[in-house]
Amino acid sequence: QVQLVESGGGLVQPGGSLRLSCAASGFTFTDYVMKWYRQAPGKERELVASITPISRRTNYADAVKGRFTISRDNVQNTVYLQMNSLKPEDTAVYYCNVFLTSTNYWGQGTQVTVSS
Repeated sequence: QVQLVESGGGLVQPGGSLRLSCAASGFTFTDYVMKWYRQAPGKERELVASITPISRRTNYADAVKGRFTISRDNVQNTVYLQMNSLKPEDTAVYYCNVFLTSTNYWGQGTQVTVSS
């Protein structure tokens, strides 16, 4: 079955960095676009970044452009989100996502808190 397991969240000061990882299994990783979403308290879940499987073409939300970088390792079946210059408004639970067979699959989420 499809499994997505995120890791790497934590508490960081404004201006700091974190690297999130998402280990994927149960499907052919190189066939699918991988995405990172986030959900802050009281807000809708929003798309942060996506990456295509082979060409590794990326897209980012305006709020994170120039600060976040999505990447993937098609051997380790892992997708990453490097987050730099973090701001308090980046505080959220971050989720890894894949859409296949008409279904959205999500990981359990990893909490990122940006605070001094």
